[in-house]
Amino acid sequence: MTATLPREYAAPTRIIVGPARRPAARTAIASVVLSVALVASALVAIGFGPASITPSEVAATIWAHVTGGERVLSATADAIVWQLRVPRVLTAALVGGGLALCGAVMQALTRNPLADPYLLGLSSGASTGAVIVLVLGVSVALPGAAFAGAMLALILTFTIGRAGGGTSSTSLILAGLAVSAVLSALTSLVIFWSATNDSYREILGWLLGSIAGAQWPDVLLVAVVMSACAVPLLGSARTLDGLGLGDSAATALGIPVQRMRLALFACCALLTGALVAVSGAIGFVGLILPHATRAIVGVRHRALLPTTMLVGALFLLWADTIARTAFDPRELPVGIVTALIGGPVFAILISRLRRSRR
Repeated sequence: MTATLPREYAAPTRIIVGPARRPAARTAIASVVLSVALVASALVAIGFGPASITPSEVAATIWAHVTGGERVLSATADAIVWQLRVPRVLTAALVGGGLALCGAVMQALTRNPLADPYLLGLSSGASTGAVIVLVLGVSVALPGAAFAGAMLALILTFTIGRAGGGTSSTSLILAGLAVSAVLSALTSLVIFWSATNDSYREILGWLLGSIAGAQWPDVLLVAVVMSACAVPLLGSARTLDGLGLGDSAATALGIPVQRMRLALFACCALLTGALVAVSGAIGFVGLILPHATRAIVGVRHRALLPTTMLVGALFLLWADTIARTAFDPRELPVGIVTALIGGPVFAILISRLRRSRR
């Protein structure tokens, strides 16, 4: 049996609930290839930079720190690898995987192929919190303030959404747009009123999305939140397949629609808030990559969600590597790189949707 969504959603994502599906072997092969590529890319990317280090030396250094063995590099090179580059590469992979996963889930929950992880106003809330502490000159508190701002936006969105129509996708999206507009205006007001010189440059760099300052505490924060939120999201594959058929069909299948939608929205919001707290609002990762992954493994979420995570991790790892090395000694915010890649792809996606409506 084949069930299709309304035409606005059908072009990029067609849900199959029967024997007509991608072979499981293809999904397994894609997962293995992507996993190997991710590990190899991490070893290569860590070695990139003014102090060039071979992948074998990188692997030996990481192994020495994990096992407590003897160093294979000089003290300076060892510090560059372990204290600077490894946390940054791990953060990029975790943020990319998390954003891509949240994007795939949000597109399924809203039945909207243009949905992304920032749909509920989280990036605007995080930006407000981050800008306030940067203006006050306490940048050490930036991750905490950004996360608090994202959670404030989440609470406001759910409060307004429930008052306006329960937990339906439409009411939450509209509430998120309203909260995002207000918090963006507040952020602009703070910048206009208080930011000067160095603080303005620091604010601009964070708003554009950057992993330049990633350290081990950032890796720990993202890893903990990923462990708490990604597991239920990955386990929601059958629910998302059912919700894609419409609320009535999902209810007939025994899915508690409102409760599951609320829980999945909350998981996405918490995970996105933590990711934005350490990286800023990096655009297009959660919007574009789920569509690219569907072309590889199909649209069933059991295969789509974990593969999307791997694709997102691989993409942002290399985007950040390009951002920090392409114009050495100057460094671009990684959000610029993702926008330069994602913008044209987004335009192609819109064109494809327009053709599907004809």
